[in-house]
Amino acid sequence: MPDVPPGAPEVSRKRGAGSGPPPEHGPERKKACWGILTSQGSWADRSPLHEAASQGRLLALRTLLAQGYYANIVTIDHVTPLHEACLSGHVACVRALVNAGANVNAATIDGVTPLYNCCASGSVGCMELLLQNGAHTHTTHSHFPSALHEACKRGSSQCVESLLSHGADPDYDVSHLGSPLYMSCLHQHTACSKILLHRGASVNVGRGGDSPLHAAATQENADLVSLLLDYGADFSLRDGNNRRPVELAPRGGKTQQLLQEFEGSPRSLCQLCRIQIRNLIGRSRLEHLPSLPLPPLLTHYLEYS
Repeated sequence: MPDVPPGAPEVSRKRGAGSGPPPEHGPERKKACWGILTSQGSWADRSPLHEAASQGRLLALRTLLAQGYYANIVTIDHVTPLHEACLSGHVACVRALVNAGANVNAATIDGVTPLYNCCASGSVGCMELLLQNGAHTHTTHSHFPSALHEACKRGSSQCVESLLSHGADPDYDVSHLGSPLYMSCLHQHTACSKILLHRGASVNVGRGGDSPLHAAATQENADLVSLLLDYGADFSLRDGNNRRPVELAPRGGKTQQLLQEFEGSPRSLCQLCRIQIRNLIGRSRLEHLPSLPLPPLLTHYLEYS
């Protein structure tokens, strides 16, 4: 079987996805099995349709679909061809599969969806196609992998923007990961954090007792810490070990110095007013700020622009 394309993200290809059928399966056995599998939609090892989708071979993909291959054929771990096309970022293949009836919300046995794989590969084109065809921004089970968290982890700011524009909750909580903002801060992605905060993400909601500010301070990221403080992060919060963010910052570093200076002086009236007004407006209405009959200067002030 062909090797996995170089540079493909090492995620979401479940066991069986990278190996062919057991040695004892001869050509005749495979031929007989495919007849049953394509007609009944049962589970299968990695099919030619999976291979074509993974490698972006659009002509081969269309040929297989025209020959009657089931668009939703799955491996033993429920990986579909659409999962593969999204993971490799092949927009044309995703479009062909969706047009052939591929389930945009198909989930593997581990809860991975095609939308999640779009975030893993950073393919906004594939993501937009899925969202336009009914892909859910969140899964039905909170412990399943979250597309928004994956985008924040990988620093895919365009994916984060796209998900939020299609109704994703910026405070969507996954128990073992925390909030998307916490994930973004933990991996030092300032651009993703700024998008989340601009969209109204709760600046103090993290994972358990750890706030996003705790995560940013630990990583010695002064720009990220400054961003969080500007959006109203509480520097006095204590984590599960009863430590404040300033106590987690590397000694003598810029982050520790910034936090110490901030603790020593109150927020400006300008900051306090902006935070309070944005809270009163509410997250769901923040996107409508530009349409309000306000002077541009005031609109920019409330939008942090």
